Amino acid sequence: MGFIKEFKEFAVKGNVMDMAVGVIIGGAFGKIVSSLVDDVLMPVVGMFTGNVDFTSLAFQIGEGEGAAVLKYGTFIQNVVDFVIVAFCIFLMMKGINKLNRKKEEPAPEPEAPKGPTQEELLAEIRDLLKNK
Repeated sequence: MGFIKEFKEFAVKGNVMDMAVGVIIGGAFGKIVSSLVDDVLMPVVGMFTGNVDFTSLAFQIGEGEGAAVLKYGTFIQNVVDFVIVAFCIFLMMKGINKLNRKKEEPAPEPEAPKGPTQEELLAEIRDLLKNK
């Protein structure tokens, strides 16, 4: 099998296409969540913390051109981004699992027809033996 043909079969498989769609939607979803955090949540959090702009929070180590700057405010903002994305994905997976459980639940089996009781069977055997 040729390399091109093998790659074509791989690329058009359902799982690969599903993954590509997921990555594209995930990228767009990430932008929405980043905007929510940057433009809506962090200003409110900043208001409660004394109008602190988290993106400007930094700590400089050293002096001059070789100084290292630790931007811990941006890190805090990214952690908030992650928590929101993780929570949204959790809610989405919880909903999907709930739908899948409903699909997997087997239909209730009809009750088996009830046969004669043990006493009825013994009485029948007794009657058959009497007739012999």
